[in-house]
Amino acid sequence: MTVRRGRGFAAVEVVVAVLLVAAAVASWRNGVLDTAFAAQGELPAHDSVRYAGPWLVLAAALVALAGVALVDAVDRILRSRSLRS
Repeated sequence: MTVRRGRGFAAVEVVVAVLLVAAAVASWRNGVLDTAFAAQGELPAHDSVRYAGPWLVLAAALVALAGVALVDAVDRILRSRSLRS
């Protein structure tokens, strides 16, 4: 029974890791803001990028949590294989 439970939890952790990475991508996109300025008089047109720190920190934390979930999933799979042998 523990072998099935370990693999089931591993599958859930992989799904959670994928969702965390998707949330990290969305968070990163919210943290980078592009602004375009039109030319005015003799000033040329230019683009500006503004970084919102809290969104970027959240994205980094979500990627770290996804990594922990994947490492734990691999550990559970390897342990379930060693218990079967």
